[in-house]
Amino acid sequence: MKKIGILFGMERSFPEAFVERVNKAGLKDIKAEPVMIDKVQQGEPTDYAVIIDRISQDVPFYRAYLKNAAISGTAVINNPFWWSADEKFFNNALATKIGVPVPKTVILPSHDKPTDTTDSSFSNLKFPLSWEKIFEYIGWPAYMKPHAGGGWKSVYKLNNMDDFFRAYKETGQLVMMLQEEIIFEEYFRCYCLGRKYVRVMQYEPRNPHHLRYVVNSGPASEKMVKKVHDYVLQLNHALGYDFNTVEMAVRGGVPYAIDFCNPAPDADVNSVGQENFEWVVEHAAKMAIERAQQHKPGKDNLTWGTFVSDSVAAFLAGNSKSPSKAKTKSK
Repeated sequence: MKKIGILFGMERSFPEAFVERVNKAGLKDIKAEPVMIDKVQQGEPTDYAVIIDRISQDVPFYRAYLKNAAISGTAVINNPFWWSADEKFFNNALATKIGVPVPKTVILPSHDKPTDTTDSSFSNLKFPLSWEKIFEYIGWPAYMKPHAGGGWKSVYKLNNMDDFFRAYKETGQLVMMLQEEIIFEEYFRCYCLGRKYVRVMQYEPRNPHHLRYVVNSGPASEKMVKKVHDYVLQLNHALGYDFNTVEMAVRGGVPYAIDFCNPAPDADVNSVGQENFEWVVEHAAKMAIERAQQHKPGKDNLTWGTFVSDSVAAFLAGNSKSPSKAKTKSK
């Protein structure tokens, strides 16, 4: 029997529906349940072939548990090693390399010095920064947001330099990004599961939270939906995320990836609506069952994005000659 577990926090509607949907599939060798954790011993496997992670971003103990489970063969969704290394500024940089449009963005050192550092810790940092050039590049209005982390925590809309310096002072030790505002004609929030199942949802982030999926502008064109769909797949293949949402803002007919590092995205029925909820439950269950069927005990069952896998392939190709052959050639 292969078990699929789901690890979650306060949310209830999605985890409960997910477990029910997997078990209703009626597969004799696969069942789903909430993860239960007791003793966590180094290098020892869990009882789960697959774990859907919805909470480890907030609970470091869970992240350590999932890494231990992964190294012992569990297919953890999303990959806890990549999730620990990932952050929004790098994702933007990666998007520029794979041809997905993103807003102009710079990263800023924290306003306050990190704990246990002094002025001498920053010998390599120019001070003051070239603020005029930064502001000229980004323009106004602009958004400032943490380079790591999720949700709308510590996010500022800024209209001028005075706004910027006032807000920057409030950010303390957070490392922030400054990003141009995309004045959009259309906006989309997209689920992407298993790096192949995509649901493109029209979205209005300026509405109250419970009305953001209510859009009165009419349906988007098939051409635009296809373009957004393809960008979503490009991003998730590069990042290696099996459960993610991507938000895209369309300006002048060009979709810009605004927010695409959401490995535990909102899937509550009360916020996404019944139709979207049904889709994500169905496809999350389908993805988890597929991963359980593909699971190889004791092996690496994680997903790695093309950024990592291509780097490994290039390294292996460059070191394909055995030491003995290399030594013989050098004589």
